[in-house]
Amino acid sequence: MTKRKSVALLPQGTVSDEAIRYFFRNEDVEFVYCKMIADVFQSTAKGRTDWSVIPIENTIDGSVSLHIDWLVHEVDLPIRAEWVFPSIQNLIGSASELAGDDGSWDPSKIVKVMSHPVAMAQCLQFVRSKLPHAELETLGSTAEAVQMVKNNPGKGWAAFGTRLAASDMELDVLESGVTDHDNNFTRFLLVGNTHYEKADAPLRKTSILITLPEDYPGALHQVLSAFAWRRINLSKIESRPTKKKLGSYYFYIDIELSLDTVLLPAALAEIEAIGCQVRLLGSYPSIPYESK
Repeated sequence: MTKRKSVALLPQGTVSDEAIRYFFRNEDVEFVYCKMIADVFQSTAKGRTDWSVIPIENTIDGSVSLHIDWLVHEVDLPIRAEWVFPSIQNLIGSASELAGDDGSWDPSKIVKVMSHPVAMAQCLQFVRSKLPHAELETLGSTAEAVQMVKNNPGKGWAAFGTRLAASDMELDVLESGVTDHDNNFTRFLLVGNTHYEKADAPLRKTSILITLPEDYPGALHQVLSAFAWRRINLSKIESRPTKKKLGSYYFYIDIELSLDTVLLPAALAEIEAIGCQVRLLGSYPSIPYESK
């Protein structure tokens, strides 16, 4: 009998939860919910789960530096797949508790709004326009914020979170889509030592880390030239500190090409020939989002 695969992720009701349900919508996979991102990584690193779900980049906020640093410095978990999913935040609370005379929710009855720091930052225009008087409190996840509202009725509290969390906690979506931008998407990575394949994926990508030699002026230019003359597209390049000494950086690069090609291995060999260190993070399918 084949063992059921398992995946670690942030708490039930978060955008990570919505995203992985979308990703594995036609597959039988066990979800293992963890409170903190460190627990998510360690669950897979220690062999308790096959994969971890990692939010790595957002349309509005850019890269999630903490999660990149975990991949680079704390664990050795290959990237197995990536996909994007809309990060839609909603104002959640008790409709009956917060209702005005006309039956709709009354902003003056909300005294505190809670959410994850990133989600809160994505809803600031809504806060300024409709809830400028409300106290703002950040918590470990959007799901935790919705749970706090559920556990504290009658206090005038509300949360920014997902429809999934509102349903799970038996609360109401007071107003939907309250993020500042309509095109708010999050890029997720599936990481782990267990292989994952999506044969029909239209695009494959490769992620690497490059550390430049300290005594080689123009090394970054030569690195980029190795890709450029081969017409290899880089979808992302970002510098991050090596944490070894001040001014020492590595470059995180996403490449729109599979490692199973002639061009990419040749480019990496050329880069290594000038004294750069190259670390492969993964070569994997990139799954586009398909709205339902």
